[in-house]
Amino acid sequence: MENVKSRAKEKWLVIAVFMFVPLLLLLVFTYVPFFKMVQFSFYKMKYIGPRTFVGLKNYVDVFSRGECFRSLFVSVYYMGGAILQLGLALFLATMLVFKTRGSGIFKGAMLFPYLICGIAIGFIFKFFYARGFVLDSFLQALGFNIDNIPLWLEEEKINNISLAATSVWRYTGQNMILFLGAMMSVDTDLYEASDLDGANKWHQFRYIILPSIKSIVVLNLILSISGSLSAFEPPYVITNGAWGTGTYFVIMNRLAHENQKVGLACAMAIVLLAIIVACTVAQNLFFKYAFDDGTADESKAAARQRRKAAKAAKKAAKGGM
Repeated sequence: MENVKSRAKEKWLVIAVFMFVPLLLLLVFTYVPFFKMVQFSFYKMKYIGPRTFVGLKNYVDVFSRGECFRSLFVSVYYMGGAILQLGLALFLATMLVFKTRGSGIFKGAMLFPYLICGIAIGFIFKFFYARGFVLDSFLQALGFNIDNIPLWLEEEKINNISLAATSVWRYTGQNMILFLGAMMSVDTDLYEASDLDGANKWHQFRYIILPSIKSIVVLNLILSISGSLSAFEPPYVITNGAWGTGTYFVIMNRLAHENQKVGLACAMAIVLLAIIVACTVAQNLFFKYAFDDGTADESKAAARQRRKAAKAAKKAAKGGM
């Protein structure tokens, strides 16, 4: 009995020792900085110097200063790019899940952009979009006049679309691999049975693949939309937020590090966190209502219609008796 108690104590001691360091790192580098950021958001301050308590003034400034809140609308371009990349990734993954020649090379080529540092990608596309460089030269080779080619980074009608395209190029491969991994877990007997029933590839995608990976689709959509709100690397490296391309993160970085308005930048960070949490909760509630949290094979609306039809059939059967 004593040996059992001794082993139990040793077990809990080992668990406590191994948990101490990760929990300490989490506390020091995550929770303490977060609570300090919340504290700083109520002060007018710089990194070095006196602090003045201003209460909620910084939060009021976030919504009243045009450059702060207006920058959130730039994220709409990145949200559109996120939806496009998810659709493209889903299409490519569906093509690869069926037997395709050279699929290994194609998967490696698609995943490679995700492995490149975001700063490096920014410099690549900075020269790619520059006047007279890669993209312009390619279009000129196709017969376009240089005077008719837009300034991809300076014209406000198109520059945010150009920057959002860099995110599509970078993250499509990652989402494709995630979708492909989920598709490969589907039982292959379902494909064989559908072939015997005369189903084509579209039917297999609609009735077998998509219901089986619905949870992964919902998860990727939530992560992509949330990530679009915090886009930073493309506009920061390529344009530095000029010509109306400054996202919320770029403006927050400028206020914190260039203008030394630390309190206002902290308030912007808290507001952004609240927006991301609200968007995530709203998406979860929507998918939970519409698709049973992404795990059911049919939507709740379809399930309700099926139950109503079943009740009507029962009433009709009873009436006939």
